[in-house]
Amino acid sequence: MFKELRDTLNAYKARDPAARSSLEIFLLYPGVRAIRRHRCANWFYRRNLKFIARWISNGTRRRTGIEIHPGAKIGKRLVIDHGMGIVIGETTEIGDDVLIYQGVTLGGTGKDKGKRHPTIGSNVMIGSGAKVLGPFKVGDGARIAANAVVLEEIPPGSTAVGVPARVVRIKGEKVDYVSEVDQISVTDPIATELIALRQEVKRLAKLLEAQKDEAV
Repeated sequence: MFKELRDTLNAYKARDPAARSSLEIFLLYPGVRAIRRHRCANWFYRRNLKFIARWISNGTRRRTGIEIHPGAKIGKRLVIDHGMGIVIGETTEIGDDVLIYQGVTLGGTGKDKGKRHPTIGSNVMIGSGAKVLGPFKVGDGARIAANAVVLEEIPPGSTAVGVPARVVRIKGEKVDYVSEVDQISVTDPIATELIALRQEVKRLAKLLEAQKDEAV
């Protein structure tokens, strides 16, 4: 337990330039308090003492502005920066070394049963105001931009932006949605429109070339 706490405090120091001491982080950072209390609530939740678990989590929300359902599974060294307005749903699973900024929602869409909330891989960063909604996985090392709305799986090492979110980088390389049209499947409406325009330009170019040949 003490090793886990020490590792968490060190993670805050590494990721928050404003952090000055372990004592300050332990006593004053709402993210640390929320995680400590969640561990306790989750202990009761797993033993089917769900009223006590919810009572603890509700108290945490009032004190920190961070709402974590006691059923959520959270890995090691989670860093919650600022934290106000964060909501983490019951069936959410979070890996190790994750960084979450304020206003993030890890929730459901209301359409699913059982596993309703996302699984967040290790070493993931989720920007301020982002919403990750549904029972899919955000891969290890992914980056979710501020205010993005993620509605489908994000591959490992990817960067996702926009509403709805789309992958713009994979392992540092830009994703070109309008090249090699026949080899990709795109659900983003903007990318779909760009692909359609590219196909139309190709069709018109072939038609113009054919007319030139006939004229000759």
